[in-house]
Amino acid sequence: VNDVCGDIFVACGLFYFSFERKITMDKKILKLLEKNARIEVKDIAAITGKSEAEVASEMKAMQDEGIIRGYKGVIDWERVETDAVSAIIELKVVPTAGLGFEEVAARIAKYPEVESVYLMSGACDLMVTVKGKTFREVSDFLSKELARIDSVTSTATQFIMRRYKESGVELTSNDEDERGNFSL
Repeated sequence: VNDVCGDIFVACGLFYFSFERKITMDKKILKLLEKNARIEVKDIAAITGKSEAEVASEMKAMQDEGIIRGYKGVIDWERVETDAVSAIIELKVVPTAGLGFEEVAARIAKYPEVESVYLMSGACDLMVTVKGKTFREVSDFLSKELARIDSVTSTATQFIMRRYKESGVELTSNDEDERGNFSL
């Protein structure tokens, strides 16, 4: 019996070690992709010590499992277009039968104006980031769409005046602020 138990323990230990190694490898690949979505498979392979085929296979598996949801560039839209307005909208939601936080969030996420939706702790229940061409467009979206959802009891909107960092990427440059220097 001891030999069998020992063999099972060794087998389980090897499985656990192998499973932990795979999770560590997946996280290493994910962190590299998160930092640079354009990194090539050959570069990931060189950094991780895996073959290109193994890296490609792991990436494909993570895509199939829904771990990797897409690849995205971080754009400083202030340098490209001047007619864009973004806002953060805090929503208070009272869940009802058939319309809980998940359903409200899923409904809001479907609007093309919505960039992100988060379930929050604290003063608000959901935080929504939206983008429009003008303040009026964002305001209309709020009043005509979000505020009319039955479970939404109140909203608080803050317009984003300037982005300094987006998805871990600094957007500021060495350009001097047009207001000049000021000291107290």
